[in-house]
Amino acid sequence: MRLRRTPIRLAPPVLAGVFSLTWMLASSSPARAQSLKLPVVVDGQAQVVPELQDTSQWIREELWVETSFDTDGDGRPDRMHVAVVRPGQTAEGLNVPVIYETSPYFSGTAAITGMWDVKQEVGEPPPPRVALPPVRARIRPGISGSLVSTWVPRGFAVVHSESPGTGLSQGCPTVGGPNEELAPKAVIDWLNGRARAFTTADGSEEVVADWSTGKVGMTGTSYNGTLPLAAATTGVEGLEAIIPVSPNTSYYRYYRSNGLVRSPGGYLGEDMKFLFDFINSGNPDRRDWCSTHVRDGELAANDRQHGDWNDFWAARDYQEKLGGVKAAVLIAHGFNDWNVVPEHSVRVYETLERQGVPVQAYFHQGGHGGPPPLPMMNRWFTRWLYGVQNGVENEPKAWIVREGADRNEPTPYADYPDPAASMVTLHPGAGGVGMGTLSPMAQPGQGRETLEDNVSFSGETLAQAEWTDHRLLYATEPLTGDLRISGTPRVTVRIASSKPAANLTVWLVQLPFATGRNANPAFDVITRGWADPQNYASLTHGEPLVPGTFYDMTFEIEPDDQVIPAGKRLVLMLMSSDRDFTLWPHPGTELTFDLDATSLELPVVGGAEALRRALGTTSR
Repeated sequence: MRLRRTPIRLAPPVLAGVFSLTWMLASSSPARAQSLKLPVVVDGQAQVVPELQDTSQWIREELWVETSFDTDGDGRPDRMHVAVVRPGQTAEGLNVPVIYETSPYFSGTAAITGMWDVKQEVGEPPPPRVALPPVRARIRPGISGSLVSTWVPRGFAVVHSESPGTGLSQGCPTVGGPNEELAPKAVIDWLNGRARAFTTADGSEEVVADWSTGKVGMTGTSYNGTLPLAAATTGVEGLEAIIPVSPNTSYYRYYRSNGLVRSPGGYLGEDMKFLFDFINSGNPDRRDWCSTHVRDGELAANDRQHGDWNDFWAARDYQEKLGGVKAAVLIAHGFNDWNVVPEHSVRVYETLERQGVPVQAYFHQGGHGGPPPLPMMNRWFTRWLYGVQNGVENEPKAWIVREGADRNEPTPYADYPDPAASMVTLHPGAGGVGMGTLSPMAQPGQGRETLEDNVSFSGETLAQAEWTDHRLLYATEPLTGDLRISGTPRVTVRIASSKPAANLTVWLVQLPFATGRNANPAFDVITRGWADPQNYASLTHGEPLVPGTFYDMTFEIEPDDQVIPAGKRLVLMLMSSDRDFTLWPHPGTELTFDLDATSLELPVVGGAEALRRALGTTSR
């Protein structure tokens, strides 16, 4: 016999403006709860159970889980604010698994101001940044309503928690620091009886999760998708499955590209200190301490003068910690996500697959966000949290929403990249100030071509310009058949700069751009990439260039899976500064490319023969 907490309706004391603990009575009898067989499964998915649909019978509670760290310097372990919603039958003997989401955003964020000024010469110290005004925290009972109506009726509990130093959670935000891994780990430990939780932030009355099976699945989008992977890298027992959506899996790759200082799309000038201010919604009495010791202390290693890799970035790179992952991972990403670029998920997927971790990928053609279809998520959680042998681990590894298709109807593939894809090398031909050629056949003697940096013009404008010396453009003949690429392209350049430091931007586009009222030039950008030519010898560490000296550099641009339709030209565009992503140096820097040593390696489904067919050339 286990001693169980008797559910009673408390007159909850007020603490920091919220109810510290709320119980809702369950009307089910113990016998009925124990006879309730969960899950009810059809087609490998947990189904809605009528007995669990009455929201008035759900138990809702709020508590604080004690962690193993003290980040706010008060000499006590930080406690995380947690909210639980579970079926009422769990008070009568029913045990259920948990769907868990954690976030730094639940209690609100600061205004989007205080970005770094991107009008900065490459390689020079940045101008001063003005800190954001304080976050006006939004405190409300229950933390969040996300996931609840979907999963509780299907026989799961739903748990939310606020990240360290946000909302009613103690501690400091650290933007990728170890506490962001250990905080959700502590919550999972509590769900498995290995950590303590309390009815108040500073009290001693404990709360136990005797209703939990100990099986936990995590999900979320963007920052909320990053934290499931952070928790999984700890290898915590009980975290059985995660579904990260558009996760930032490396802060270096979020704010840097191949040694170059780069902003996430839509947030020009964002960097680590901004993100700290943006989420710093925790206890006002500790905010100044956190700002001094974390933002102005630990995060000071965030160097905007150089984009090189260092120990600061290594500590905030989950791709370096994937060896600890045991949870089954279904990862989702959009190939046109220029906030958290696609390589974040592709690199994680490929590494976990090599490690033998159960993994699937869901990709779509849209931008930031976009979870897998609910049946796909349901099968994943039902398999790993309830142990139902529904065969998901034997299904195709990659699911890709094709162009124009409904996101709920992805096409299955054996893997990503498509195993039928292989690299084909394309070579530029002279004339890039207007439109040079791009061909599988190298033609020696193409010489050198020069562009002049001018950040006044957007990439979309430059790609459509008939003639300009601010970019170089190299295009295939119009395709006579569709061409599908699948994987990560690579670019090799032999480049000289007129200055010791410069931006380098590569776009792969399809021309002509679509026209008409609903046309969006962004969708004609196939993929893109950025690099610092100073990092020619090592993508992690650079050195000033000798003006006029040529250097060889090879780097990857963003992965993709896309069909380029017949009638379009496949176009390689080289430019310097990218108005929407890079620093904005004064115009005038010249980049010169030796075309005979410059090339594009493209992952083409069907390889060289498929490219020849799409170009209308005969096989040799």
